[in-house]
Amino acid sequence: MRYSKTFIPTLKENPAEAEIISHRLMLRAGFIRKLTAGVYSYLPIGLTVIRKVENIVREEMNRAGALELLMPMVQPADLWMESGRYKKYGPELLRFQDRHERESCLGPTHEEVITDIVRKELHSYRDMPVNLYQIQTKFRDEIRPRFGLMRGREFVMKDAYSFDVSDEAASESYVKMYEAYKRIFARCGLDYRAVQADSGTIGGSFSHEFMVLAENGEDTIVICNDCEYAANMEKATVVLKEPADSAESLPLEKVETPGKRTVDTVCEFLGIEPRQLVKTMVYMADGKPVAALVRGDRQIEKVKLTNLLGATELEMAGEQEVFDATGVPTGYLGPAGLKIRIVADQEVAAMKNFYAGGNEKNYHVKNVNLGRDFEVDAVADLREITTDDPCPECGGRLGLTEGIEVGHVFKLGTGYSEKMNATFQDKDGQEKHFVMGCYGVGVTRVVAAAIEQHHDDNGIIWPVALAPYSVVIVNLGIQDEVINPAAEKLYSDLLAAGVEVLIDDRDERPGFKFKDADLLGIPYRVTVGKGFKKSGMVEVRERRSGETKEMAPEEAIAFLQDRIREQLQ
Repeated sequence: MRYSKTFIPTLKENPAEAEIISHRLMLRAGFIRKLTAGVYSYLPIGLTVIRKVENIVREEMNRAGALELLMPMVQPADLWMESGRYKKYGPELLRFQDRHERESCLGPTHEEVITDIVRKELHSYRDMPVNLYQIQTKFRDEIRPRFGLMRGREFVMKDAYSFDVSDEAASESYVKMYEAYKRIFARCGLDYRAVQADSGTIGGSFSHEFMVLAENGEDTIVICNDCEYAANMEKATVVLKEPADSAESLPLEKVETPGKRTVDTVCEFLGIEPRQLVKTMVYMADGKPVAALVRGDRQIEKVKLTNLLGATELEMAGEQEVFDATGVPTGYLGPAGLKIRIVADQEVAAMKNFYAGGNEKNYHVKNVNLGRDFEVDAVADLREITTDDPCPECGGRLGLTEGIEVGHVFKLGTGYSEKMNATFQDKDGQEKHFVMGCYGVGVTRVVAAAIEQHHDDNGIIWPVALAPYSVVIVNLGIQDEVINPAAEKLYSDLLAAGVEVLIDDRDERPGFKFKDADLLGIPYRVTVGKGFKKSGMVEVRERRSGETKEMAPEEAIAFLQDRIREQLQ
Protein backbone atom coordinates (compact mmCIF):
# COMPACT_ATOMS: atom_id res chain seq x y z
CA MET A 1 0.00 0.00 0.00
CA ARG A 2 1.16 3.52 -0.81
CA TYR A 3 0.86 6.05 1.99
CA SER A 4 -0.16 8.68 -0.56
CA LYS A 5 -3.14 6.55 -1.63
CA THR A 6 -4.35 5.37 1.75
CA PHE A 7 -6.40 7.15 4.44
CA ILE A 8 -4.46 7.49 7.69
CA PRO A 9 -5.42 10.83 9.31
CA THR A 10 -2.80 11.04 12.08
CA LEU A 11 -2.90 13.75 14.75
CA LYS A 12 0.09 15.60 16.23
CA GLU A 13 -1.56 16.46 19.54
CA ASN A 14 -3.20 14.23 22.12
CA PRO A 15 -7.02 14.44 21.88
CA ALA A 16 -8.59 15.99 24.97
CA GLU A 17 -11.30 13.29 25.11
CA ALA A 18 -8.81 10.41 25.45
CA GLU A 19 -8.34 9.16 29.02
CA ILE A 20 -6.05 6.17 28.55
CA ILE A 21 -3.13 5.26 26.29
CA SER A 22 -4.95 2.98 23.84
CA HIS A 23 -7.74 5.51 23.28
CA ARG A 24 -5.24 8.33 22.76
CA LEU A 25 -3.01 6.39 20.39
CA MET A 26 -5.86 4.95 18.32
CA LEU A 27 -7.20 8.45 17.76
CA ARG A 28 -3.77 9.94 17.04
CA ALA A 29 -2.80 7.13 14.67
CA GLY A 30 -6.02 7.44 12.66
CA PHE A 31 -7.43 4.04 13.65
CA ILE A 32 -10.80 5.24 14.93
CA ARG A 33 -13.02 8.31 15.06
CA LYS A 34 -15.82 8.96 17.53
CA LEU A 35 -19.37 9.17 16.19
CA THR A 36 -21.19 9.53 19.50
CA ALA A 37 -20.70 8.43 23.11
CA GLY A 38 -19.24 4.91 23.10
CA VAL A 39 -19.67 4.45 19.34
CA TYR A 40 -16.72 4.63 16.92
CA SER A 41 -16.05 4.37 13.21
CA TYR A 42 -13.17 2.04 12.37
CA LEU A 43 -10.97 3.75 9.80
CA PRO A 44 -9.08 1.64 7.20
CA ILE A 45 -5.89 1.05 9.19
CA GLY A 46 -7.86 0.32 12.37
CA LEU A 47 -10.16 -2.07 10.54
CA THR A 48 -7.11 -3.89 9.19
CA VAL A 49 -5.97 -4.65 12.75
CA ILE A 50 -9.48 -5.71 13.77
CA ARG A 51 -9.57 -8.11 10.82
CA LYS A 52 -6.20 -9.54 11.92
CA VAL A 53 -7.68 -10.38 15.32
CA GLU A 54 -10.82 -11.80 13.70
CA ASN A 55 -8.77 -14.06 11.45
CA ILE A 56 -6.78 -15.45 14.38
CA VAL A 57 -10.00 -16.06 16.30
CA ARG A 58 -11.66 -17.67 13.28
CA GLU A 59 -8.70 -19.97 12.59
CA GLU A 60 -8.56 -21.21 16.18
CA MET A 61 -12.31 -21.64 16.47
CA ASN A 62 -12.39 -23.66 13.26
CA ARG A 63 -9.40 -25.65 14.46
CA ALA A 64 -11.36 -26.51 17.62
CA GLY A 65 -14.27 -27.79 15.54
CA ALA A 66 -16.64 -24.85 15.88
CA LEU A 67 -18.86 -23.80 12.94
CA GLU A 68 -19.37 -20.18 11.94
CA LEU A 69 -22.80 -18.63 11.40
CA LEU A 70 -24.22 -15.11 11.63
CA MET A 71 -27.24 -14.11 13.70
CA PRO A 72 -29.30 -10.90 13.61
CA MET A 73 -28.34 -7.98 15.83
CA VAL A 74 -32.03 -7.10 16.35
CA GLN A 75 -33.73 -9.68 18.56
CA PRO A 76 -37.42 -10.13 19.50
CA ALA A 77 -38.20 -9.47 23.14
CA ASP A 78 -40.28 -12.68 23.27
CA LEU A 79 -37.13 -14.82 23.32
CA TRP A 80 -35.65 -12.78 26.18
CA MET A 81 -38.91 -13.08 28.09
CA GLU A 82 -38.72 -16.85 27.69
CA SER A 83 -35.28 -16.93 29.29
CA GLY A 84 -36.28 -14.45 31.98
CA ARG A 85 -33.56 -12.01 31.04
CA TYR A 86 -35.63 -9.22 29.44
CA LYS A 87 -35.98 -7.45 32.77
CA LYS A 88 -33.09 -9.07 34.60
CA TYR A 89 -30.43 -7.90 32.14
CA GLY A 90 -31.00 -4.32 33.23
CA PRO A 91 -30.66 -0.97 31.44
CA GLU A 92 -27.67 -2.09 29.32
CA LEU A 93 -30.16 -3.94 27.12
CA LEU A 94 -31.41 -1.38 24.58
CA ARG A 95 -35.13 -2.05 24.18
CA PHE A 96 -37.37 -0.53 21.52
CA GLN A 97 -40.60 -1.04 19.54
CA ASP A 98 -40.91 -1.41 15.79
CA ARG A 99 -43.69 0.24 13.72
CA HIS A 100 -46.04 -2.59 14.69
CA GLU A 101 -45.33 -1.90 18.39
CA ARG A 102 -43.53 -5.23 18.79
CA GLU A 103 -40.93 -5.21 21.56
CA SER A 104 -37.36 -5.82 20.41
CA CYS A 105 -33.82 -5.25 21.61
CA LEU A 106 -30.32 -4.80 20.22
CA GLY A 107 -28.30 -7.92 20.97
CA PRO A 108 -25.63 -7.60 23.65
CA THR A 109 -25.22 -11.38 23.41
CA HIS A 110 -27.05 -14.23 21.65
CA GLU A 111 -27.87 -17.08 24.05
CA GLU A 112 -31.59 -16.81 23.37
CA VAL A 113 -31.28 -16.66 19.59
CA ILE A 114 -28.89 -19.61 19.32
CA THR A 115 -31.02 -21.69 21.71
CA ASP A 116 -34.06 -20.95 19.54
CA ILE A 117 -32.18 -22.11 16.42
CA VAL A 118 -30.96 -25.32 18.03
CA ARG A 119 -34.29 -26.31 19.59
CA LYS A 120 -35.87 -26.10 16.14
CA GLU A 121 -33.13 -27.91 14.21
CA LEU A 122 -31.40 -30.45 16.51
CA HIS A 123 -33.51 -33.28 17.89
CA SER A 124 -31.26 -36.27 18.55
CA TYR A 125 -28.20 -37.08 20.63
CA ARG A 126 -26.61 -38.05 17.29
CA ASP A 127 -26.57 -34.34 16.31
CA MET A 128 -24.13 -33.50 19.10
CA PRO A 129 -21.74 -32.20 20.14
CA VAL A 130 -22.10 -28.97 18.17
CA ASN A 131 -20.43 -25.58 18.68
CA LEU A 132 -21.70 -22.58 16.70
CA TYR A 133 -20.00 -19.18 16.66
CA GLN A 134 -20.21 -15.78 15.06
CA ILE A 135 -18.10 -12.62 14.83
CA GLN A 136 -20.54 -9.75 14.99
CA THR A 137 -21.28 -6.24 16.25
CA LYS A 138 -22.92 -6.07 19.69
CA PHE A 139 -24.56 -3.20 21.54
CA ARG A 140 -24.67 -2.67 25.30
CA ASP A 141 -26.04 0.65 26.52
CA GLU A 142 -23.26 1.41 29.02
CA ILE A 143 -24.21 4.18 31.44
CA ARG A 144 -20.70 5.64 31.26
CA PRO A 145 -18.95 4.58 28.05
CA ARG A 146 -15.27 5.49 28.27
CA PHE A 147 -11.74 4.58 27.30
CA GLY A 148 -12.47 4.30 23.57
CA LEU A 149 -12.80 0.67 22.48
CA MET A 150 -12.16 -0.54 26.01
CA ARG A 151 -15.67 0.18 27.21
CA GLY A 152 -17.80 1.29 24.31
CA ARG A 153 -21.48 0.75 23.68
CA GLU A 154 -21.01 -0.77 20.24
CA PHE A 155 -18.22 -3.31 19.76
CA VAL A 156 -17.15 -6.37 17.78
CA MET A 157 -17.32 -9.70 19.58
CA LYS A 158 -16.88 -13.37 18.84
CA ASP A 159 -19.50 -15.40 20.66
CA ALA A 160 -19.74 -19.19 20.53
CA TYR A 161 -22.27 -21.62 21.99
CA SER A 162 -21.81 -25.33 22.56
CA PHE A 163 -24.57 -27.93 22.92
CA ASP A 164 -23.93 -31.32 24.50
CA VAL A 165 -25.81 -34.37 25.73
CA SER A 166 -24.38 -34.39 29.27
CA ASP A 167 -22.47 -32.38 31.82
CA GLU A 168 -19.39 -34.53 31.20
CA ALA A 169 -19.53 -33.86 27.46
CA ALA A 170 -20.09 -30.15 28.13
CA SER A 171 -16.95 -30.12 30.26
CA GLU A 172 -15.00 -31.51 27.31
CA SER A 173 -16.35 -28.72 25.08
CA TYR A 174 -15.41 -26.18 27.75
CA VAL A 175 -11.83 -27.46 27.86
CA LYS A 176 -11.56 -27.31 24.06
CA MET A 177 -12.61 -23.66 24.09
CA TYR A 178 -10.35 -22.89 27.04
CA GLU A 179 -7.37 -24.28 25.12
CA ALA A 180 -8.44 -22.46 21.93
CA TYR A 181 -8.52 -19.19 23.85
CA LYS A 182 -5.02 -19.78 25.15
CA ARG A 183 -3.84 -20.18 21.56
CA ILE A 184 -5.75 -17.09 20.40
CA PHE A 185 -4.25 -14.75 22.96
CA ALA A 186 -0.77 -16.22 22.63
CA ARG A 187 -0.91 -15.69 18.85
CA CYS A 188 -2.04 -12.11 19.44
CA GLY A 189 1.19 -11.53 21.38
CA LEU A 190 -0.56 -10.80 24.67
CA ASP A 191 0.66 -11.36 28.22
CA TYR A 192 -2.52 -12.76 29.81
CA ARG A 193 -3.85 -14.85 32.67
CA ALA A 194 -6.94 -17.08 32.79
CA VAL A 195 -8.75 -16.34 36.05
CA GLN A 196 -11.74 -17.82 37.82
CA ALA A 197 -14.67 -15.46 37.37
CA ASP A 198 -18.27 -14.75 38.24
CA SER A 199 -20.81 -15.63 35.55
CA GLY A 200 -22.75 -12.36 35.88
CA THR A 201 -25.81 -11.77 33.70
CA ILE A 202 -24.86 -14.64 31.35
CA GLY A 203 -25.43 -17.18 34.11
CA GLY A 204 -23.99 -20.64 34.50
CA SER A 205 -22.13 -22.63 37.10
CA PHE A 206 -18.51 -22.08 36.15
CA SER A 207 -16.48 -19.57 34.16
CA HIS A 208 -13.02 -18.18 33.45
CA GLU A 209 -12.02 -14.73 32.28
CA PHE A 210 -8.96 -14.19 30.13
CA MET A 211 -7.26 -11.04 31.40
CA VAL A 212 -4.50 -9.06 29.68
CA LEU A 213 -2.13 -7.68 32.30
CA ALA A 214 -1.92 -3.90 31.94
CA GLU A 215 -1.59 -0.86 34.20
CA ASN A 216 -4.80 0.69 32.87
CA GLY A 217 -6.83 -2.45 33.40
CA GLU A 218 -10.36 -1.94 34.70
CA ASP A 219 -10.31 -5.10 36.82
CA THR A 220 -8.17 -6.17 39.74
CA ILE A 221 -6.86 -9.73 39.51
CA VAL A 222 -5.81 -11.91 42.42
CA ILE A 223 -2.85 -14.15 41.62
CA CYS A 224 -0.90 -16.57 43.77
CA ASN A 225 2.88 -16.23 43.83
CA ASP A 226 3.30 -19.90 44.75
CA CYS A 227 0.82 -21.76 42.49
CA GLU A 228 -1.32 -21.24 39.37
CA TYR A 229 -4.35 -19.86 41.21
CA ALA A 230 -5.83 -16.71 39.66
CA ALA A 231 -9.26 -15.10 40.07
CA ASN A 232 -10.92 -11.75 39.75
CA MET A 233 -11.95 -9.90 42.90
CA GLU A 234 -15.58 -10.92 42.46
CA LYS A 235 -14.72 -14.62 42.50
CA ALA A 236 -11.63 -14.80 44.72
CA THR A 237 -12.40 -17.04 47.69
CA VAL A 238 -11.44 -15.87 51.18
CA VAL A 239 -10.18 -18.63 53.45
CA LEU A 240 -10.23 -17.77 57.15
CA LYS A 241 -6.74 -17.87 58.63
CA GLU A 242 -7.84 -17.78 62.25
CA PRO A 243 -10.19 -20.20 64.05
CA ALA A 244 -13.40 -18.91 65.55
CA ASP A 245 -12.93 -16.95 68.76
CA SER A 246 -13.70 -19.25 71.69
CA ALA A 247 -13.75 -16.52 74.35
CA GLU A 248 -16.60 -16.37 76.84
CA SER A 249 -19.41 -14.00 75.89
CA LEU A 250 -19.31 -10.81 77.95
CA PRO A 251 -22.31 -8.68 78.92
CA LEU A 252 -23.56 -6.25 76.26
CA GLU A 253 -22.63 -2.66 77.11
CA LYS A 254 -23.80 0.63 75.64
CA VAL A 255 -21.08 3.25 75.09
CA GLU A 256 -21.55 6.89 74.15
CA THR A 257 -19.78 7.98 70.94
CA PRO A 258 -20.90 11.59 70.42
CA GLY A 259 -20.65 12.58 66.74
CA LYS A 260 -18.50 9.55 65.87
CA ARG A 261 -19.96 8.00 62.73
CA THR A 262 -17.03 6.51 60.79
CA VAL A 263 -14.94 3.45 61.56
CA ASP A 264 -11.79 5.54 62.02
CA THR A 265 -13.34 8.12 64.36
CA VAL A 266 -15.17 5.50 66.43
CA CYS A 267 -12.03 3.37 66.82
CA GLU A 268 -9.90 6.36 67.73
CA PHE A 269 -12.44 7.53 70.30
CA LEU A 270 -12.82 4.08 71.88
CA GLY A 271 -9.13 3.14 71.60
CA ILE A 272 -9.80 -0.04 69.60
CA GLU A 273 -8.66 -1.52 66.30
CA PRO A 274 -10.99 -1.59 63.25
CA ARG A 275 -10.78 -5.39 63.31
CA GLN A 276 -12.69 -5.29 66.64
CA LEU A 277 -15.61 -3.42 65.09
CA VAL A 278 -18.37 -4.72 62.81
CA LYS A 279 -19.83 -2.43 60.15
CA THR A 280 -23.52 -2.69 59.30
CA MET A 281 -23.96 -1.79 55.63
CA VAL A 282 -27.50 -1.35 54.27
CA TYR A 283 -28.19 -2.21 50.62
CA MET A 284 -31.33 -2.05 48.52
CA ALA A 285 -31.74 -5.50 46.95
CA ASP A 286 -34.43 -5.30 44.26
CA GLY A 287 -35.93 -2.42 46.24
CA LYS A 288 -35.83 -4.12 49.66
CA PRO A 289 -33.39 -3.19 52.47
CA VAL A 290 -30.81 -5.75 53.57
CA ALA A 291 -28.09 -5.27 56.19
CA ALA A 292 -24.69 -6.84 55.45
CA LEU A 293 -22.20 -7.23 58.28
CA VAL A 294 -18.45 -7.05 57.71
CA ARG A 295 -15.43 -6.41 59.90
CA GLY A 296 -14.45 -2.76 60.25
CA ASP A 297 -11.22 -3.11 58.28
CA ARG A 298 -12.87 -5.01 55.41
CA GLN A 299 -14.89 -4.08 52.32
CA ILE A 300 -18.02 -5.81 51.00
CA GLU A 301 -17.57 -7.42 47.57
CA LYS A 302 -20.79 -6.38 45.85
CA VAL A 303 -21.00 -9.33 43.42
CA LYS A 304 -20.60 -11.86 46.23
CA LEU A 305 -23.41 -10.17 48.12
CA THR A 306 -25.57 -9.96 45.00
CA ASN A 307 -25.13 -13.68 44.36
CA LEU A 308 -25.93 -14.58 47.98
CA LEU A 309 -29.13 -12.54 47.87
CA GLY A 310 -30.07 -13.68 44.36
CA ALA A 311 -30.72 -10.03 43.55
CA THR A 312 -31.16 -8.56 40.08
CA GLU A 313 -30.25 -5.05 41.23
CA LEU A 314 -28.19 -4.17 44.30
CA GLU A 315 -27.16 -0.68 45.39
CA MET A 316 -25.96 0.94 48.58
CA ALA A 317 -28.88 2.54 50.40
CA GLY A 318 -28.86 6.31 50.68
CA GLU A 319 -29.05 8.04 54.05
CA GLN A 320 -32.80 8.61 53.76
CA GLU A 321 -33.39 5.01 52.65
CA VAL A 322 -31.38 3.78 55.66
CA PHE A 323 -33.40 5.95 58.05
CA ASP A 324 -36.72 4.94 56.47
CA ALA A 325 -35.84 1.24 56.79
CA THR A 326 -34.29 1.27 60.27
CA GLY A 327 -35.19 4.54 62.01
CA VAL A 328 -31.46 4.98 62.69
CA PRO A 329 -29.13 7.57 61.10
CA THR A 330 -26.13 6.22 59.20
CA GLY A 331 -23.03 5.76 61.32
CA TYR A 332 -24.83 4.24 64.30
CA LEU A 333 -26.35 1.11 62.82
CA GLY A 334 -25.73 -2.25 64.44
CA PRO A 335 -27.21 -5.75 64.19
CA ALA A 336 -28.57 -6.02 67.75
CA GLY A 337 -32.26 -5.16 67.57
CA LEU A 338 -32.24 -4.43 63.84
CA LYS A 339 -35.59 -5.32 62.23
CA ILE A 340 -34.54 -5.78 58.59
CA ARG A 341 -32.98 -8.82 56.94
CA ILE A 342 -29.35 -9.41 58.03
CA VAL A 343 -26.55 -11.38 56.36
CA ALA A 344 -22.99 -11.65 57.64
CA ASP A 345 -19.53 -12.22 56.30
CA GLN A 346 -17.95 -15.41 57.59
CA GLU A 347 -15.38 -13.46 59.64
CA VAL A 348 -18.16 -11.78 61.61
CA ALA A 349 -19.64 -15.17 62.47
CA ALA A 350 -16.28 -16.17 63.95
CA MET A 351 -15.96 -13.03 66.13
CA LYS A 352 -16.80 -12.66 69.82
CA ASN A 353 -17.46 -9.60 71.94
CA PHE A 354 -17.16 -7.13 69.08
CA TYR A 355 -18.18 -3.48 68.85
CA ALA A 356 -21.03 -2.28 66.62
CA GLY A 357 -23.49 0.55 66.20
CA GLY A 358 -26.05 0.94 68.99
CA ASN A 359 -29.00 1.75 66.69
CA GLU A 360 -29.25 5.08 68.47
CA LYS A 361 -27.67 8.40 67.54
CA ASN A 362 -24.33 9.00 69.32
CA TYR A 363 -24.15 5.45 70.72
CA HIS A 364 -22.36 2.19 69.98
CA VAL A 365 -22.36 -1.10 71.87
CA LYS A 366 -19.58 -3.50 72.83
CA ASN A 367 -19.48 -7.22 73.55
CA VAL A 368 -21.95 -7.98 70.76
CA ASN A 369 -22.29 -11.69 69.94
CA LEU A 370 -24.05 -13.54 67.15
CA GLY A 371 -26.65 -15.99 68.43
CA ARG A 372 -27.21 -14.14 71.69
CA ASP A 373 -27.76 -10.54 70.63
CA PHE A 374 -28.95 -11.04 67.05
CA GLU A 375 -29.52 -13.65 64.35
CA VAL A 376 -28.68 -13.61 60.65
CA ASP A 377 -30.39 -15.10 57.63
CA ALA A 378 -27.13 -16.29 56.07
CA VAL A 379 -23.36 -16.42 56.61
CA ALA A 380 -21.05 -16.42 53.58
CA ASP A 381 -17.79 -15.13 52.14
CA LEU A 382 -18.89 -11.56 51.37
CA ARG A 383 -15.74 -9.46 51.47
CA GLU A 384 -12.97 -8.42 49.14
CA ILE A 385 -9.86 -10.56 49.37
CA THR A 386 -6.55 -8.88 50.31
CA THR A 387 -2.87 -9.71 49.95
CA ASP A 388 -2.87 -10.65 53.65
CA ASP A 389 -5.20 -13.55 52.92
CA PRO A 390 -3.78 -16.98 52.03
CA CYS A 391 -4.22 -18.54 48.61
CA PRO A 392 -7.42 -20.63 48.74
CA GLU A 393 -5.72 -23.47 46.86
CA CYS A 394 -2.21 -23.74 48.30
CA GLY A 395 -2.12 -21.32 51.23
CA GLY A 396 0.61 -19.32 49.49
CA ARG A 397 1.18 -15.57 49.10
CA LEU A 398 -1.31 -13.58 47.06
CA GLY A 399 -0.67 -10.57 44.88
CA LEU A 400 -2.95 -8.07 43.16
CA THR A 401 -2.50 -6.76 39.63
CA GLU A 402 -4.59 -4.91 37.06
CA GLY A 403 -6.08 -6.57 34.01
CA ILE A 404 -8.28 -6.05 30.96
CA GLU A 405 -10.88 -8.69 30.22
CA VAL A 406 -10.60 -9.85 26.59
CA GLY A 407 -12.32 -13.22 26.77
CA HIS A 408 -14.77 -15.15 28.93
CA VAL A 409 -15.81 -18.81 28.86
CA PHE A 410 -18.93 -20.04 30.66
CA LYS A 411 -20.25 -23.46 31.55
CA LEU A 412 -23.97 -22.68 31.30
CA GLY A 413 -25.53 -26.05 32.04
CA THR A 414 -29.25 -26.35 31.28
CA GLY A 415 -30.42 -22.94 32.48
CA TYR A 416 -31.37 -21.63 29.05
CA SER A 417 -32.50 -24.91 27.55
CA GLU A 418 -34.87 -25.58 30.46
CA LYS A 419 -36.42 -22.10 30.39
CA MET A 420 -36.77 -22.19 26.60
CA ASN A 421 -37.80 -25.87 26.45
CA ALA A 422 -34.92 -26.86 24.18
CA THR A 423 -34.71 -30.64 24.21
CA PHE A 424 -33.38 -33.65 22.32
CA GLN A 425 -33.94 -37.40 22.48
CA ASP A 426 -31.18 -39.35 24.16
CA LYS A 427 -30.16 -42.86 23.05
CA ASP A 428 -32.92 -44.33 25.25
CA GLY A 429 -35.57 -42.18 23.61
CA GLN A 430 -35.91 -39.88 26.63
CA GLU A 431 -36.34 -36.12 26.27
CA LYS A 432 -33.36 -34.25 27.74
CA HIS A 433 -32.38 -30.60 27.89
CA PHE A 434 -29.27 -29.49 26.02
CA VAL A 435 -26.24 -28.83 28.21
CA MET A 436 -24.76 -25.56 27.04
CA GLY A 437 -21.55 -23.57 27.11
CA CYS A 438 -20.90 -19.97 26.05
CA TYR A 439 -17.58 -18.45 24.94
CA GLY A 440 -16.84 -14.81 24.11
CA VAL A 441 -13.86 -12.83 22.79
CA GLY A 442 -13.98 -9.04 22.69
CA VAL A 443 -12.33 -8.51 19.31
CA THR A 444 -12.13 -4.72 19.49
CA ARG A 445 -11.10 -4.99 23.14
CA VAL A 446 -8.18 -7.18 22.13
CA VAL A 447 -6.98 -4.35 19.87
CA ALA A 448 -7.16 -1.81 22.70
CA ALA A 449 -5.58 -4.21 25.19
CA ALA A 450 -2.70 -4.95 22.84
CA ILE A 451 -1.91 -1.23 22.65
CA GLU A 452 -2.11 -0.86 26.43
CA GLN A 453 0.47 -3.62 26.70
CA HIS A 454 2.63 -2.65 23.70
CA HIS A 455 3.51 1.04 23.39
CA ASP A 456 6.11 3.64 24.27
CA ASP A 457 6.30 7.44 24.33
CA ASN A 458 6.43 7.54 20.52
CA GLY A 459 3.37 5.41 19.79
CA ILE A 460 2.12 1.87 19.33
CA ILE A 461 4.40 -1.18 19.12
CA TRP A 462 2.33 -3.86 17.41
CA PRO A 463 3.08 -7.57 17.69
CA VAL A 464 3.68 -8.74 14.12
CA ALA A 465 0.49 -10.83 14.15
CA LEU A 466 -1.70 -7.76 14.70
CA ALA A 467 0.26 -5.08 12.85
CA PRO A 468 -1.59 -3.38 9.96
CA TYR A 469 1.67 -3.71 7.98
CA SER A 470 4.78 -5.67 8.87
CA VAL A 471 7.16 -3.23 7.20
CA VAL A 472 7.10 0.46 6.34
CA ILE A 473 9.54 1.75 3.71
CA VAL A 474 10.48 5.37 4.30
CA ASN A 475 11.46 6.90 0.95
CA LEU A 476 13.62 9.95 1.67
CA GLY A 477 14.23 10.82 -1.97
CA ILE A 478 10.93 11.04 -3.82
CA GLN A 479 12.52 13.26 -6.49
CA ASP A 480 15.94 11.58 -6.43
CA GLU A 481 16.86 9.51 -9.49
CA VAL A 482 18.73 6.93 -7.40
CA ILE A 483 16.83 6.77 -4.12
CA ASN A 484 13.29 6.72 -5.52
CA PRO A 485 13.79 3.78 -7.95
CA ALA A 486 15.56 1.81 -5.20
CA ALA A 487 12.70 2.38 -2.75
CA GLU A 488 10.15 1.41 -5.38
CA LYS A 489 12.04 -1.78 -6.27
CA LEU A 490 12.33 -2.74 -2.62
CA TYR A 491 8.58 -2.16 -2.26
CA SER A 492 7.80 -4.37 -5.26
CA ASP A 493 10.19 -7.10 -4.13
CA LEU A 494 8.73 -7.21 -0.61
CA LEU A 495 5.21 -7.43 -2.00
CA ALA A 496 6.32 -10.25 -4.29
CA ALA A 497 7.83 -12.00 -1.27
CA GLY A 498 4.46 -11.91 0.48
CA VAL A 499 5.35 -9.22 3.01
CA GLU A 500 2.65 -6.75 4.07
CA VAL A 501 4.35 -3.45 3.35
CA LEU A 502 3.48 0.25 3.37
CA ILE A 503 5.69 2.64 1.39
CA ASP A 504 5.76 6.21 2.63
CA ASP A 505 5.91 7.99 -0.71
CA ARG A 506 4.73 11.35 0.62
CA ASP A 507 6.78 14.45 -0.10
CA GLU A 508 7.37 15.24 3.57
CA ARG A 509 10.35 15.88 5.85
CA PRO A 510 12.22 12.80 7.16
CA GLY A 511 11.35 13.56 10.79
CA PHE A 512 7.66 13.78 9.96
CA LYS A 513 7.73 10.38 8.27
CA PHE A 514 9.72 8.78 11.09
CA LYS A 515 7.27 10.06 13.72
CA ASP A 516 4.30 8.68 11.80
CA ALA A 517 6.02 5.30 11.38
CA ASP A 518 6.62 5.09 15.14
CA LEU A 519 3.09 6.29 15.95
CA LEU A 520 1.52 3.62 13.72
CA GLY A 521 3.59 0.93 15.45
CA ILE A 522 4.71 -0.94 12.31
CA PRO A 523 7.22 -3.59 13.47
CA TYR A 524 10.00 -2.87 10.93
CA ARG A 525 11.06 0.36 9.26
CA VAL A 526 13.33 0.35 6.19
CA THR A 527 14.81 3.73 5.32
CA VAL A 528 16.07 4.41 1.81
CA GLY A 529 17.98 7.70 1.87
CA LYS A 530 21.30 9.36 1.20
CA GLY A 531 23.16 6.43 2.71
CA PHE A 532 21.93 4.27 -0.14
CA LYS A 533 23.49 6.63 -2.70
CA LYS A 534 26.84 6.36 -0.94
CA SER A 535 26.98 2.65 -0.08
CA GLY A 536 24.00 0.91 -1.65
CA MET A 537 22.77 0.04 1.85
CA VAL A 538 19.37 0.60 3.44
CA GLU A 539 18.69 1.05 7.16
CA VAL A 540 16.47 -1.57 8.84
CA ARG A 541 15.09 -0.65 12.26
CA GLU A 542 13.05 -2.83 14.60
CA ARG A 543 10.30 -0.79 16.26
CA ARG A 544 10.22 -2.72 19.55
CA SER A 545 13.95 -2.81 20.36
CA GLY A 546 15.08 0.21 18.37
CA GLU A 547 17.89 -1.95 17.00
CA THR A 548 19.19 -0.62 13.65
CA LYS A 549 21.18 -2.43 10.96
CA GLU A 550 22.49 -1.44 7.56
CA MET A 551 22.29 -4.01 4.77
CA ALA A 552 21.83 -4.39 1.05
CA PRO A 553 18.20 -4.42 -0.17
CA GLU A 554 18.34 -8.14 -1.08
CA GLU A 555 19.73 -8.95 2.35
CA ALA A 556 17.05 -6.80 3.97
CA ILE A 557 14.28 -8.75 2.23
CA ALA A 558 15.61 -12.10 3.46
CA PHE A 559 16.19 -10.69 6.95
CA LEU A 560 12.66 -9.30 7.20
CA GLN A 561 11.07 -12.48 5.89
CA ASP A 562 12.92 -14.55 8.50
CA ARG A 563 12.11 -12.23 11.40
CA ILE A 564 8.44 -11.95 10.51
CA ARG A 565 8.14 -15.71 10.05
CA GLU A 566 9.76 -16.33 13.45
CA GLN A 567 7.36 -13.97 15.21
CA LEU A 568 4.30 -15.50 13.60
CA GLN A 569 5.12 -19.03 14.73
